[in-house]
Amino acid sequence: MNSTGNKFEALVKIVDKLRSPDGCPWDMEQTSESLIPYFIEEVYEVVEAVDSKDSDALKEELGDVLLHIIFQALIAEESKKFVISDVIDLVSKKLEKRHPHVFGDEKANGSFHAKQNWEKAKHQEKQRESRLDGVPLSLPSTLQAQRLQQKASYAGFDWKHSEDVWKKINEELEELKNAEKGGNKEQIENELGDLLFSIINLARFLDISADSALRSTNNKFKNRFRFIEKTLEKSSKDMEKCSLEELDSIWKEAKQKNENN
Repeated sequence: MNSTGNKFEALVKIVDKLRSPDGCPWDMEQTSESLIPYFIEEVYEVVEAVDSKDSDALKEELGDVLLHIIFQALIAEESKKFVISDVIDLVSKKLEKRHPHVFGDEKANGSFHAKQNWEKAKHQEKQRESRLDGVPLSLPSTLQAQRLQQKASYAGFDWKHSEDVWKKINEELEELKNAEKGGNKEQIENELGDLLFSIINLARFLDISADSALRSTNNKFKNRFRFIEKTLEKSSKDMEKCSLEELDSIWKEAKQKNENN
């Protein structure tokens, strides 16, 4: 067995020890369900490490995710459902089956066609009724929307040009304006949802993750707002007592500093 295999086996034994009668009381108490919040937290910490381009943090957080995968597999093994080697076998076979252009005789003309092969094979394997099936309901709305749009696109249901997407955005924007004038809250919410969906579709069309783009803007907003707070703190000013014009002026200063860095 190679070094990676030895280390993986050693890690499995460590987690198994934690679950044993003479192991850790907390680890022994955990179930598949109780671990879910921690698992989700670790995945988001991986995202944060990637966003911050911190390779040391990424290395650590990937280890934490790996720990949870092993943890879940060992819990399943205890109830005689499956073992960790079953997990590895299944994903290995899945990768080979869904890449016929690599492990078979089919050809893939670029990444879109390769992903199209994947989606088609997955649809046939799972015997799903709809090409849109399989998108988790628990996904954040931006990710869910973009995955639905991707799946529809791989099935051939898509705009041909970005100009078509822009037309749809402008159409939805006008409908939202009209709904706002009408004052019907439910109608406004529906039209706002349609507009957001169309904007996310534009992100997909431009090969940009809408979720990553929004997350980046959230971080940008936080940094600029904190700059305002620190600037006011230096001059002993209370934000609530400042005019919007004054706050906006500091905001523009923060924006200028960000663009120059």
